[in-house]
Amino acid sequence: MNAARGVLVFNAGSSSLKFAAYRGDAVAPVLRGAIENIGAGARLRLREPAAEALGDTADLPADGSPAHLARWLMVRLRRRWGDFDVEAIGHRVVHGGDAFAEPTRLDAGTIDALARLVPLAPQHQPQSLAVVQAAMACWPDVPQVACFDTAFHRTMPRLAQIFALPRSLTDAGVVRYGFHGLSYAYVAGRLESLLGPRADGRVVVAHLGHGASLCAMRARRSVATTMGFTVMDGLMMARRCGAIDPGVLLYLLQEKGLDAERLADLLNERSGLLGVSGLSDDVRVLEASDDARAAEALELFAYRAACELATMVAALDGIDALVFTAGIGERSADMRRRICARLRWLGVALDPQANARHAARIGAPGSAVDVLVVPTDEEAVIAQAARAWGSG
Repeated sequence: MNAARGVLVFNAGSSSLKFAAYRGDAVAPVLRGAIENIGAGARLRLREPAAEALGDTADLPADGSPAHLARWLMVRLRRRWGDFDVEAIGHRVVHGGDAFAEPTRLDAGTIDALARLVPLAPQHQPQSLAVVQAAMACWPDVPQVACFDTAFHRTMPRLAQIFALPRSLTDAGVVRYGFHGLSYAYVAGRLESLLGPRADGRVVVAHLGHGASLCAMRARRSVATTMGFTVMDGLMMARRCGAIDPGVLLYLLQEKGLDAERLADLLNERSGLLGVSGLSDDVRVLEASDDARAAEALELFAYRAACELATMVAALDGIDALVFTAGIGERSADMRRRICARLRWLGVALDPQANARHAARIGAPGSAVDVLVVPTDEEAVIAQAARAWGSG
């Protein structure tokens, strides 16, 4: 195989590291995979035809840290895939704060600035920066480009960004940033081909995965979102409770004796689907269960999603299309059914057969609202941004 220029993409999550490789200007990757379950017995999952290029992966350090696993992966990529000339490397970085609203080449200064945002995304930012450092060590002369989950939402109007807090806190950066922006950017790029002129209308996108949020779009730009200053706000999620009365937090601190560390663990790791069901944070497991607690957790997830979706509709003065994406949104026909059943008052109507087969269009004939399922691809968005730096 002749040498070809291309880009690598690393997408670090709280417990996973997704990666992909793209040759030239190809839209589809020649290699895609993920190291999953980091911190609890890591395992490697590979896809695409070139997966065998990694060779024997039996030496994966299952108990390794994110940085250790990233170095293992990168050394293997570099050794086993010698025909691939890396011209740029793109990274997902969850929080860009006020300063970063577009893809940015990383250097010591930008890394220091992003490290100062760790308190705003403690489960994600350190992992992203550890992967960046590993990539810089492995490819020291290759441009490293950060793409930010917060950037897509910088188009929100001021009223959608600020909290009802003293102005001094707002001026200090305590505002609604929003997340899942790379996913929303990908979906926004698909809307014209799916909706035609309606793509620039009033669209609500439901990114329902381990983390979950909604985004209200007009002209394919963010005007409101459910996540806020951190990834903990808004929808009920796999392990996060989402929006909660602040008085509950004061009660837990003052009356139940929780300190900040234990409170953070409760809200981030022991709530959501896992907390309500007491069984699992996985929708597939809960849907297969006949336990009443599983049923209640699923119904609460749908109820909260429908209620929060109504706030997005208010921000848009109506709705023309509803799009489901991410793991639950793409693969759980039952959860889509539950949510849409609560939105009949908006004119949302599902085609049960189309929904069951996960079709791209799942709205019933005559539905006042188009209902779509669009598989997201954050890596494609990052690859496109990285190419611009590699060819620049």
